[in-house]
Amino acid sequence: MPHLWIRCESRENEARTALTPAGVAELRARGFAVTVEESPHRILPIADYAAAGAAIARRDSWPDAPTEAIILGIKELPGDAGALRHRHIMFGHAYKGQPAGRALLRRFRQGGGRLYDLEYLTNDHGRRLAAFGYWAGYAGAAVALRAWAAQQRGGICGPVQQWPDREQLLTGLRADLARAALPRTIVVGALGRVGSGASDLLAALGVPVTRWDMAETAGGGPYPEILAHDLFVNCILAGPQTPVLLPPEAAGPERRLRVVGDVACDPGSDFNPIRLYGRVTDWARPAIRVAVQPPLDIIAIDNLPSLLPRESSLDFAAQLLPWLLQLGQIDSGAWARAAAEFDRHIGHA
Repeated sequence: MPHLWIRCESRENEARTALTPAGVAELRARGFAVTVEESPHRILPIADYAAAGAAIARRDSWPDAPTEAIILGIKELPGDAGALRHRHIMFGHAYKGQPAGRALLRRFRQGGGRLYDLEYLTNDHGRRLAAFGYWAGYAGAAVALRAWAAQQRGGICGPVQQWPDREQLLTGLRADLARAALPRTIVVGALGRVGSGASDLLAALGVPVTRWDMAETAGGGPYPEILAHDLFVNCILAGPQTPVLLPPEAAGPERRLRVVGDVACDPGSDFNPIRLYGRVTDWARPAIRVAVQPPLDIIAIDNLPSLLPRESSLDFAAQLLPWLLQLGQIDSGAWARAAAEFDRHIGHA
């Protein structure tokens, strides 16, 4: 049976996990070997993993794991890890022309390893089988609202940090918005997981929302309706057919738009639909101001679900566990489709 190795996330402010202690217990009951690295920031305590039957390893020891081990993580690997000889399951962000993605693929080619990108773990119809999208949308809309509230006070959005749970998030946002008019908001991609999360957060706070999806963007733009809103939350996953929603000239002064929450967050992609900025933001500096008169701020944090790490981890791990249980047949089904996507791109690294 497979040996699944859960690595410590190396990304700053990354507290999520793709496997819970309950998941460890179920895998162990099916004959899997499970190793979990120690982590100073994982939202679930290491003692619970040990009690569930996992072997415990020191943090960042996965490069020395047995060759047959399958390394499971969420965000990207450390940049200095060298050639990659293992099979890795994670969000690789490597197939859309990103410079860091090309470097990652070269490391796999050098080491003979393989990437099973969770973004491409799909069913027969191409729908993702496990995703953080709902919580990305929920947290992304929350940070965008904080940016709006900061603008109304004459400033720019300051640092963000983890919320213990969604109720405390909502309480804090109500306080932020208490002295500000609610923004007229548009969510593009509203029917997907990400858009549903964003729309639910906005609805919980009474924010008026225009919901767009594929039908409304089928014409290929331009989209003056987006510029007629105060706040825009982009929830469209970038791809070759993605329309350009905001071209560079959209930052001009003849607009109502003041805040963009780019939840999809693909500034390094050739398919980025928001052509107003070129880098991600982070928890310390959540907003980029791309225009001054009137102000236009963009939020582009690429690990938004970790702002709500407990809810997002429990939800994602529950979605992923049935597919981890099928790793004994990694050469078939959804895992084979993910491997085929890797094979298709590795030659271009």
